[in-house]
Amino acid sequence: MSDVYDRLNDDHVAFIKEQKMFFVATAPLSGDGSVNLSPKGYDSIALINANRIAWIDLGGSGIETLAHVRENGRMTLMFCAFAGAANILRLYGTATATSFGDAGFDKLMEYFPDFDRARTIFEMQITRVADSCGWGVPFYEFQGERAQLRRWVDNKTTEEWREKRYQSNAMSLDGLPGLIRPDADKSEN
Repeated sequence: MSDVYDRLNDDHVAFIKEQKMFFVATAPLSGDGSVNLSPKGYDSIALINANRIAWIDLGGSGIETLAHVRENGRMTLMFCAFAGAANILRLYGTATATSFGDAGFDKLMEYFPDFDRARTIFEMQITRVADSCGWGVPFYEFQGERAQLRRWVDNKTTEEWREKRYQSNAMSLDGLPGLIRPDADKSEN
């Protein structure tokens, strides 16, 4: 049985800061929709306070997390110890998404000084923290971050990068809207 809290404590914060990877889970409202679970790396977490966390989404081939959060806001983050003492920490809550080009995006980027560009920044209001044993999680040795994503971003101009994001991230697998061009609403009026 896990220990349940309504906010992060100092031990939780220390544990999160030690992890090299975490997982993000979201789902659409439709019972026929796909539950999405994504691994995330880099130094992509910002702990804002005991009930608020932000993480930076650098981009990828899918847009499920953004589409699901825009539809219903539900999100779970999971951190597991792959080294040291066994532990699993799950954060449950509701999230908002701010993508590049949205109002407030540049201010949120200040939480992540190591990154020049990002697709979306998610802010999650934590409503429940579950801390469990993690005895079934195997040991893995961290060897380093993969360079491909940063290299891909660095080899694109800002305009090329933005255009690729809009083209490849317009719709989720379940047909929910993904990234929306800022001028899309204007052209429909």
